Amino acid sequence: MLPKVTIIDHPFVQHKLTLMRQADTSTAKFRQLMKEVGGLLAYEVTRDLPLKYEPIKTPIAPMLAPMLASEKKMVIVSIMRAGQGLLDGILELIPSARVGHIGLYREPTTYIPIEYYFKLPYDVEHRDILVVDPMVATGNTAVAAVDRIKEVNPLSIKFLCLLAAPQGISNFHEHHPDVPIYTAAIDEQLDEHGYIVPGLGDAGDRLYGTK
Repeated sequence: MLPKVTIIDHPFVQHKLTLMRQADTSTAKFRQLMKEVGGLLAYEVTRDLPLKYEPIKTPIAPMLAPMLASEKKMVIVSIMRAGQGLLDGILELIPSARVGHIGLYREPTTYIPIEYYFKLPYDVEHRDILVVDPMVATGNTAVAAVDRIKEVNPLSIKFLCLLAAPQGISNFHEHHPDVPIYTAAIDEQLDEHGYIVPGLGDAGDRLYGTK
């Protein structure tokens, strides 16, 4: 296990990831699987959310019962466009979370991320942020996204992805050693085009049926 990296190896997550990797999985099926996996990953990422105890009354007796203490303080930040696939599943689990968006695309020859959109909810400095993007390949996009988010000084930042490459993890933690990564798998390497191997292809293209 790498420092600051948690591999979420739940059997349902791994099974659905395998289905997503398959080249013949349709766009509709891929999109549904991404949503389902987003919700499953969110269960693990939010495992350390604080609880408070409030008095309630069951049909039998009163009691002090645990409830989330900070659900409304969470912000999910989707790196567009592929992050939307995970976001939909996460919001089913945490419907009261606020949502931010960062638009970044990778310049195809240098792999340098170019920002075209940035919008976060107000008072982010009082909130915990979960950044979501299916892939951490070179890590440049993840680094750029967290660079921007740190400008507004949130309470905390976590990064959630479906797949990561060792090079991307190393690059990310060179720049942001304080930000933990949660992922379903760490694959072998990057190819000459900066794609994760064996990977699952371009997550955005597979989500939306584009090339």
